[in-house]
Amino acid sequence: MTDHGPQPVERELPTEEARDLISLVRELIEREIKPRAAEEEAAGHFPRELFTLLSESGLLGLVQPEEFGGGDQPYEVYLQVLEELAAARLTVGLGVSVHTLACHALARYGSKEQLAEHLPAMLGGGLLGAYCLSEPSSGSDAAGLTTRATRDGDTWTLQGTKAWITHGGIADFYTVLARTGPERTRGISAFLVPAGTPGLSAAAPEHKMGMAGSPTAQIHLDGVRVPDARRIGEEGQGFAIALSALDAGRLGIAACAVGVAQAALDEALAYTAQRRQFGRPIADFQGLRFMLADMATQIEAGRALYLSAARLRDTGRPFSKQAAMAKLFCTDAAMRITTDAVQLLGGYGYTVDFPVERYMREAKVLQIVEGTNQIQRVVIARALAGPETG
Repeated sequence: MTDHGPQPVERELPTEEARDLISLVRELIEREIKPRAAEEEAAGHFPRELFTLLSESGLLGLVQPEEFGGGDQPYEVYLQVLEELAAARLTVGLGVSVHTLACHALARYGSKEQLAEHLPAMLGGGLLGAYCLSEPSSGSDAAGLTTRATRDGDTWTLQGTKAWITHGGIADFYTVLARTGPERTRGISAFLVPAGTPGLSAAAPEHKMGMAGSPTAQIHLDGVRVPDARRIGEEGQGFAIALSALDAGRLGIAACAVGVAQAALDEALAYTAQRRQFGRPIADFQGLRFMLADMATQIEAGRALYLSAARLRDTGRPFSKQAAMAKLFCTDAAMRITTDAVQLLGGYGYTVDFPVERYMREAKVLQIVEGTNQIQRVVIARALAGPETG
């Protein structure tokens, strides 16, 4: 077998258990995801049955405590699983990341009673979650949300609209951030809202440039009544909960971006090795070889950056700046790499017969979700130079 062309990523994993996990994931990808990825994306099909399988296999709770059905895996391992899944199909990798984000508030801030009652089903019971922070007029300015929760005794009534919700309309539960007080950042609380609650509905899915298989929709909360027992954390703690979730979620997006970029590089390597012009493979031409070298270097750098941030998180050290850096670098790199992959395939790269055009369309959204890359630069600059004085 040649050492040239696409090869499985050689991963740095901390335990034998983690190596077995990656092998399991790769087997599942070859059997359940890759054969249908292109066809299902083109048809706009969300693979709900696959997510049930992922849940049963323990892949929707990798970072959560073992006592509640989780895998107790470090982020260093979980993110590499995400990368593998996203390389096979971004709808799956991003879906796992979003589900983990939706579980984060309860898993980290929930009471013992809440954890025991809800978390096992969220991790291994076949359920699918969604995370509701953004609104039609509140995206980058997350603290500007206007969805309101009004308390009446032991019940809260939620009123408002959430926007750009991945899994909107198909999720089994929604982690919802709503305003419970006048303070800008200290007047927000988090709630766990089950699908099917009266007053909760989803708009028609958005028509997007890419990721047709992953539904994104507005969620309407029209007098949704939620018991106080489903409020997560303290009243007014919601914004801090949201920021904590976003730090972790940004690492998930970084890993997904590296996965998409790796898939694009693999396709470009395979194509340039077999495509012949002027009597030899086009991979022989220095201009194209340099493009491949730059693509591979950016992927390695992005992977190292998200893993470095993950290891900080795993050891309990601050990682917000590094998470923003990883999200920024990896998603910008994915956009460049997928664009270069289309260029390397020439006219074929612009057709739906090859997956690189899909990778390019999918890479674009990763520069937007979990905070635009302009917001990532704000976060990084504040960590370096302090808050703005104006």
